[in-house]
Amino acid sequence: MKRARIDVDGEIHAGEYRDGVVETDDDAFVVGEDGDLAAPCKPSALYCTGRNFAETLDQMEYDVPDQPAFFIKPPASVVAHEEPIPYPTFSDEVTYAGELCAVIDERCHRLDPEEVPEVIRGYTIMNDVDALDQPGRTARKAFDGSGPLGPWIETDLDPHGIDMHTDINGERRQEANTELMLFDPYDIVSFLSERFTFRPGDVIAFGSPANPGVIEPGDTVEITYEGVGTLRNDVAPPADE
Repeated sequence: MKRARIDVDGEIHAGEYRDGVVETDDDAFVVGEDGDLAAPCKPSALYCTGRNFAETLDQMEYDVPDQPAFFIKPPASVVAHEEPIPYPTFSDEVTYAGELCAVIDERCHRLDPEEVPEVIRGYTIMNDVDALDQPGRTARKAFDGSGPLGPWIETDLDPHGIDMHTDINGERRQEANTELMLFDPYDIVSFLSERFTFRPGDVIAFGSPANPGVIEPGDTVEITYEGVGTLRNDVAPPADE
């Protein structure tokens, strides 16, 4: 089942998404007519895994990690499906990364890997927008608009063995399968849960294959994960232009 949130005149309604309609307990809203899709959850943080594909290690000349490498994006990084990504004013080298994400459904801490499926609401997609020319991982990755998220949460999904691809202006830039991850999704959630208390709506992203090239204002980024859907965003000019 696809769980989605829709913004109708500034009010968020959550329900099941079917054929362009978000059906709540009391009403039904047509996407694009009654309102636009909002981000599928409201995280207190986005916990992001880096260096989780061998292809990425080769591209960036990183060593193979002995445990998941991670960083955190703040809630201010989130933009919804079809919402423009604001190109940062402080960077001239911005790239993308198509990532599968788990959404947490209940407050939890210190999970064993076999317990992880019990606390996951479902899976969605994130674009890890990265200002490559900035110093340090936080400066590169934790700014406004750096975490496009959506379009919805798929509740019936096994994250193993899923094909993905990313297209920029219709050109295929990424193509991989989650079986190529160095660390299993359940192991990543377990690892992070020892360090953080997760809250409902929190997002855990599992990393991206190599992502050649950059994005520019006017580009369209489409990230597809099999069984989930396609996250689509245009890149907008910097806010001061």
